[in-house]
Amino acid sequence: MEENEVLVNVEGVSKKFCKDLKTSLWYGVKDLVSNVYGNKNERALRNKEFWAVKDVSFQLRRGECLGLIGHNGAGKSTLLKILNGLLMPDAGKVTIKGRVGALIELGAGFNPILTGRENIYNNGAVLGFTKKEINAKVEDIIDFAEIREFIDMPVQNYSSGMKVRLGFAVAAQMEPDVLIIDEVLAVGDLGFIMKCFKTIDNLLDNTAIIYVSHNMPTVSRLCDHVILMEKGKSVFQGDEVGKAIDLYYKSFGDNDTQVIYTNGSLELLSANLLNSTKSIDNIPQINWKEDLVLNFKFKLKEKIEVPLFRILIYDKEQRPLAIFDPNYNPDLITINEGYLDFNVLHEGLQLSKGVYSINVTAFKRNSNEPILRMNGVITFQILHKEDHFQPFLLESTFIQK
Repeated sequence: MEENEVLVNVEGVSKKFCKDLKTSLWYGVKDLVSNVYGNKNERALRNKEFWAVKDVSFQLRRGECLGLIGHNGAGKSTLLKILNGLLMPDAGKVTIKGRVGALIELGAGFNPILTGRENIYNNGAVLGFTKKEINAKVEDIIDFAEIREFIDMPVQNYSSGMKVRLGFAVAAQMEPDVLIIDEVLAVGDLGFIMKCFKTIDNLLDNTAIIYVSHNMPTVSRLCDHVILMEKGKSVFQGDEVGKAIDLYYKSFGDNDTQVIYTNGSLELLSANLLNSTKSIDNIPQINWKEDLVLNFKFKLKEKIEVPLFRILIYDKEQRPLAIFDPNYNPDLITINEGYLDFNVLHEGLQLSKGVYSINVTAFKRNSNEPILRMNGVITFQILHKEDHFQPFLLESTFIQK
């Protein structure tokens, strides 16, 4: 087994789809005929066609982990299906050495009417293992998946979490040369996900891994190479994972504020980050451990007392990270001619590098009845020289005893 051996070589791969089923079927018939003589139109778009993947090239060596990132519809899953042999490219070439394990779609590769045990043998056979080799691994797979009491039940009766457990257990315990992982790990519970990450760390010595996720901290933790895709094209690729993640986050800057609920008595006029001295793509930036100063301006459309404000920080995966202490004291904010204008200060913010958003909810005081609920009223970016998987980077001092 060679170190630094190229296991995945992708050369100018493109794939196009048609937006209309009837037209797609007609094009398919025409392509069958033209392929006999060589398809001269493989790189040309016809009416109603679009590129799902366009001219993507990369190499992946043993011991490397490539992160594929981008918004929904960017072409990531299509590219994975081409790599796994589920789709043929319209142009370009894919060369993969060794055994390929893939977790592309929930339950993909499983026969739903067969039991979990029978599917283990089926998947192992597809990967090229003999029955004797699978026999040696089957108990480890069942133990890893933690579904022993259900292993002889048809897979069609499994929950989504059970399918993920079994799929990852088969793909990982078979120790493939190339492991392809799509977003399916997001379905598992936290304990199993952490076990999966530990297994991926162990596999990386001898395996090339392609990892697709919208969870940027895990991409930063696992991947040493990254490709950022937009509309089927690679807009950034290389080993600067942090730079690619920043570009991914910046693409959220034009998202509109979303009103989730309102009873009509309160209107948000503006929400801003006051102490930012720089911004990029309309996203204000502050350095790690600087103060966070937020300003909110509301208009009262009806006569009400000052609401109780709950202001929360979310990351870009919309996971709640923190809540500011609400204004329990009714005298902290006053109504001035039908308007509320106030600041919220948090000193020395120690969130890790990344992009975050502010959600705000206003409640009737002494009640859980909401008045207004809005997501993404402010988006801001924390700057730091290092990326971290953890959401907080806490200042510390090491003391020699």
